[in-house]
Amino acid sequence: MVSAAAQASSYLTLCAGKEATAEFVDRKSRFIAQLVHVESEEEAAEFIARVRARHYDARHNVPAWILSDGRERASDDGEPQRTSGMPTLDVLRGAGLADVCCVVTRYFGGTLLGPGGLVRAYSTATQRAVEEAREQGLVAEMTLVTPVDVRLPYALHDRVRDLADRSGAHVCGTDYAADVTLYLVFRAGEEEPFAAALRELANGEDLCCIGAPTFSEF
Repeated sequence: MVSAAAQASSYLTLCAGKEATAEFVDRKSRFIAQLVHVESEEEAAEFIARVRARHYDARHNVPAWILSDGRERASDDGEPQRTSGMPTLDVLRGAGLADVCCVVTRYFGGTLLGPGGLVRAYSTATQRAVEEAREQGLVAEMTLVTPVDVRLPYALHDRVRDLADRSGAHVCGTDYAADVTLYLVFRAGEEEPFAAALRELANGEDLCCIGAPTFSEF
């Protein structure tokens, strides 16, 4: 299955190095959702291992992760099938998140909740962690962008800088040497009109070096 994030030009994720945590209690069972940013299956596995070590005495540590390339996985970790891992993953999908891993820890309270109760508990804990991340300003939008380096003579600097501004570019840096080099970033697809306008301004000379699109905050 290919996620919506893999098909879209932007997606939401958690800020790197941050963790959002929330808890839900139902009939004395505690469900603790722990949500972080990951960029690979290996990073997700490392976080899952850390949570299991952190909550070594818990009955279950249910993981779910989803990456921006479309890969995703969930496990019920001993809970009845499709009552915990998939509901957790469904909340992440519904929130438009990718490159994230959530582990919901359950401390059993002595009362069986039934399949419906489990789905509600795991979903609620995960949703609360997502809401906590939003409230704390930990959710970032990642946009597909294209880097463009422009090397030009000093005489064209002001005109090219104005063209870049009008074309929606972010100027990431400027290098002043024998010539000027502008380091620009565009939303993917918006660099082509800029490059065409720049060739016209430079009398047909190609001053751009266009890089490969990648996801980044914009």
